[in-house]
Amino acid sequence: MAAIVSMADIEATARGLGIDLSAVNLDSITLPLGEDFGIRSDDDDDLYHEEALELESGFGNVIVVDNLPVVPPEKFEKLEGVIRKIYSQIGVIREGGLWMPVNPETKKTLGYCFIEYNTTQEAELAKEKTNGYKLDKSHIFAVNLFDEIEKYMKIPDEWTPAEIKPYVPGENLQKWLTDEKARDQFVIRAGAFTEIFWNDPRQMMPELVYRRQFWTENFVQWSPMGTYLATVHRQGAAVWGGASTFSRLMRFAHPQVKLIDFSPGEKYIVTYSGHEPSNPRDTHRVVLNFFDVRTGKLMRDFKGSADDFALGSSNLTGVSWPVFRWGGGKEDKFFARLGKNVISVYETETFALIDKKSLKVENVVDFTWSPTDPIIAFFVPELGGGNQPARVSLIQIPSKEEMRQKNLFNVSDIKMYWQNNGEYLAVKVDRHTKTKKSTTTGFELFRIKQRDIPIEVLELENKNDKIVAFAWEPKGHRFAIIHGDGPRPDISFYSMRTAQNVGRVSKLATLKSKQANALYWSPAGRFIVLAGLKGFNGQLEFYNVDELETMATGEHFMATEMEWDPTGRYLATSVTSVHEMENGFHVWSFNGKLLYRIPKDQFCQFLWRPRPPSLLSLEKEEEISKNLKKYSKKYEAEDQDVSLQLSEQDRKKRKMIQEEWDQWAAQWKKLHEEEKQLRLLLRDGEASDEEEEYEAKEVEVEEVIDVNEEVVSFDEDQD
Repeated sequence: MAAIVSMADIEATARGLGIDLSAVNLDSITLPLGEDFGIRSDDDDDLYHEEALELESGFGNVIVVDNLPVVPPEKFEKLEGVIRKIYSQIGVIREGGLWMPVNPETKKTLGYCFIEYNTTQEAELAKEKTNGYKLDKSHIFAVNLFDEIEKYMKIPDEWTPAEIKPYVPGENLQKWLTDEKARDQFVIRAGAFTEIFWNDPRQMMPELVYRRQFWTENFVQWSPMGTYLATVHRQGAAVWGGASTFSRLMRFAHPQVKLIDFSPGEKYIVTYSGHEPSNPRDTHRVVLNFFDVRTGKLMRDFKGSADDFALGSSNLTGVSWPVFRWGGGKEDKFFARLGKNVISVYETETFALIDKKSLKVENVVDFTWSPTDPIIAFFVPELGGGNQPARVSLIQIPSKEEMRQKNLFNVSDIKMYWQNNGEYLAVKVDRHTKTKKSTTTGFELFRIKQRDIPIEVLELENKNDKIVAFAWEPKGHRFAIIHGDGPRPDISFYSMRTAQNVGRVSKLATLKSKQANALYWSPAGRFIVLAGLKGFNGQLEFYNVDELETMATGEHFMATEMEWDPTGRYLATSVTSVHEMENGFHVWSFNGKLLYRIPKDQFCQFLWRPRPPSLLSLEKEEEISKNLKKYSKKYEAEDQDVSLQLSEQDRKKRKMIQEEWDQWAAQWKKLHEEEKQLRLLLRDGEASDEEEEYEAKEVEVEEVIDVNEEVVSFDEDQD
């Protein structure tokens, strides 16, 4: 239950802090957001049973500003004017809401003040903006919420060493990777249940690993390398791990959390919440927290209005997600966000801006990181009615040096696509004519790893074709484009290098009139699924790009989602509860064979468990591929056994048929024994049931079947 604080306790605390409660309008104080009056939800015990939640005392709209100059009465008005000027820019200070206590003996100020805002959001923003504010060399503000003072007062005066808890070895979080059958896991959500399965194509059905009801309040999310499964709750987020037990490893307190994002190397997790203001005139409030995944420590928080985070292309209540984008690679060294005329790049050693300043880029509208290197690509649109061209630039981090720049003219829109190894960057450029009545589309292809980063221009045969989808081949040099304006567009495949043109882009093939609007490359490359979702009702074509041939076609009616497993061996298609019918998922082999169907009512999520990168070098992987027969000999016997095995359903059916036959045969055998005496009687007592006592003789019988008569006539002249 929530702690009950008496008025006497409040007055005593105020006297100790030198606060005149008569000057505070208690009736105007609003309860803090998220107050639950001690009523716990079903998952409180599971998430936070170890520690009681700290509840605010009700002064959330009051801040305490420390390290102010100590001034005599004649300078009091001037100091108050300076403080009011600073803090009135952040929010509305209530009438009589700025109070600086005075030493009754010296009549000088005590070096701190209290400021009361209209809302807790304004108070939190004031703390965020001015904590550490440098008034002069000797006075750097230390700002805290009034509610935090009581927490600080509970700190004992004498230091006591922390209790050292005994070491308890945890579960091996990579154990699931050692599955003897080399299977992959996936998680699904249907209704109130969350379930984790092994994908077992040999048995033509998944094998249940873990099942739990009300595990999350909204969604689940795997970490990028599959170590953790994250859940979201009213109080915050939590991560779980293991192969089968899925015990909770860490929790992250963030009330009303809505979204989460892991860093590529799984070192950090970002949580996001948006809070509606109590006053309609106030702005939507946003809170973002950065936590260390292993320790649960809050590394940095960002708070502000939704307008502060609203720049971007994909909007969620005006906020682009992810707000902060992680730098390439698994080191988790850098993250950045887009601002007005700036890109703010932070480093995780201190969680502060690199060189304490943002990268200034006038009118920048979008940026993206290389997946593998600390390189930022950003886009600036045309300005001055076309007098200043649009441009795409590549910036090296942390030096902030420009590596390459390309000016572009008559540009209406740009989208950037990185190849997952960071070797290539494709920039789709939509250009308008001088009259701006029509647009054409082309591609600028950057070869990032080559000297001076050469750029090629690719234009389709029909420049007016609408680009429906673009996708790079993972770990490869090819890409696919769906293009066309009709209901059945074309699909073209290109290569950044071929035997004939090592340094030039070449077209491999064009498939005409396909029922497809999405491209899904296998994570291993080579194979791609040409998918027709939504309006195409789940049409699937499994295509081999090496051979430029279709392996199979299929259909998952009304399919809404599609995802390859991390090895590229299997594909899952699903119909989520956005449709009232056909909910569930199908699992296919890479070459288009439907392995099994699982119907699930209220089905809403399917996610394969990611795998960490291979520990083998690229050269070693290539050597294994070239000598695959040598390495695969010891697996051939096992594969032969697997190929001869029947599915579990067939084995059960055959066993049932065998049991029915044995039962029928036993009944007739019993009847045969019961009729033995009758057979002896019919055979005059000499007949035997043993076949060995009979003598077989062959008898030949001749039988006239037919007679043919031949009539011969003679001429009269012949004698």
